[in-house]
Amino acid sequence: MYFDSFADFLAMGKHGFYVWSAYGISALLIGASMVLAIRGQGQVRQTLARQWRLEAMAKQQAQEKQRRQQHTEHKPEVDDESGT
Repeated sequence: MYFDSFADFLAMGKHGFYVWSAYGISALLIGASMVLAIRGQGQVRQTLARQWRLEAMAKQQAQEKQRRQQHTEHKPEVDDESGT
């Protein structure tokens, strides 16, 4: 479609309000979708980081508990008569 002026282009043959409002609403929804996706990604990253920290702490505590148990199991017994 050919327009004689920029004003005619904006008017879109008297359909300008419909056309430009449709473009505007579409751009707004696409922008909102992008913002929400980026926020959601940040929340997922935070949740995963928290979960990994908790798993690492649990693993470290389990290893420490296992070391303590092994340490108590391998204590030499003391002979009461000899004192060793």
